[in-house]
Amino acid sequence: MQSRISINVSATDYDRTSSEINSILGRLEEMVHETDGFVVTDSEFAFGWHFYVVSVRSELVQKLADQMGPDFDRLKGKTPDKKFISWMQQKMDQKSLKVKFAIKEEMESSKYGIF
Repeated sequence: MQSRISINVSATDYDRTSSEINSILGRLEEMVHETDGFVVTDSEFAFGWHFYVVSVRSELVQKLADQMGPDFDRLKGKTPDKKFISWMQQKMDQKSLKVKFAIKEEMESSKYGIF
């Protein structure tokens, strides 16, 4: 089974953010000659925010790291997963979209949960 990174996404505008995420990751797939590297789920709406999950194959992240070289290493984060989230956040910030990313496994294993 292929390794995947599950990213929780919180956004105020699901249509615009999910469309932009699909566009960014689609261009990434083209750049590194991959297919079926990611999945974006439907959203759940609560408290004025849309919550959904983006699942990305680890190989896609590794190919991005290889392609970017030292620039990838300079991204914020200690692990490749966190560096990838930083890369995604930069791309979304360039479009002025209000969106937050978090690694799903870290949120679920939080000592205190989400309040």
